[in-house]
Amino acid sequence: MVTGSQQNADNPPDHQVTRERLTVGVLGGLGPEATVDFLRKIVDATPATSDQDHIHLLIDHNPGVPNRHASIAGRAPSVGPQLAQMAQRLEAAGADFLVMVCNTAHAFEAEISAAVSIPFLSIIDVTVAALSDSGAARVGVMAAEGCLQAGLYQQALGAAGYEAILWSDSELEEFMALIYRIKAGQRHADIAEGIARLAASLVTRGADTLIAGCTEIPLFLHAQASPAPLFQSTDLLVQRTIALAKGDT
Repeated sequence: MVTGSQQNADNPPDHQVTRERLTVGVLGGLGPEATVDFLRKIVDATPATSDQDHIHLLIDHNPGVPNRHASIAGRAPSVGPQLAQMAQRLEAAGADFLVMVCNTAHAFEAEISAAVSIPFLSIIDVTVAALSDSGAARVGVMAAEGCLQAGLYQQALGAAGYEAILWSDSELEEFMALIYRIKAGQRHADIAEGIARLAASLVTRGADTLIAGCTEIPLFLHAQASPAPLFQSTDLLVQRTIALAKGDT
């Protein structure tokens, strides 16, 4: 117990956390920049007047997980066992529920959930649920190759009564080239221009709403630059994660 002069000046002695909080286990590193973006947004979006107001995060930042797209396409072994091991480590460390900062890796959600006894909060489910009061009907899905090949958003949107609008094969190839440039650390203006152009192509195809279903997208495309209402999967996961961790369900 810390008392008297031992109190840290950053932690006011009269500030107490009265509500039981949940600990969040974060499967991260898929990729690193997207995970940092998620964590920064968690801190920024948490109402806080002191350190104690922030939520408890346990993070397995593991960029060593092999390419998820190759795994989904059958060109490489399944990464499900590695993701399951990450989840088990987080549960053993004290996590009360799990989140994963990668849309594509949700293709392995079943393996992750089967490996642990704590809930897994799906970025796919959170994002599609956020559309409920939006008036959306035809939703453009900005997502990576593996995510689309696994049908993650197509299935979730269809089950909720929406039509999924997708890129052509050549547009998806262009998007993947941009994503790999981001993962390589590039920050050139033409990347943002390319992503904005691909967003516009979905609107041209008839989308009335867009989903940023790749956690690298928010690094280069913001709502004000979007040609249609944009639902950022990272931002929506941030909001739901904070609410669950703080007990605001």
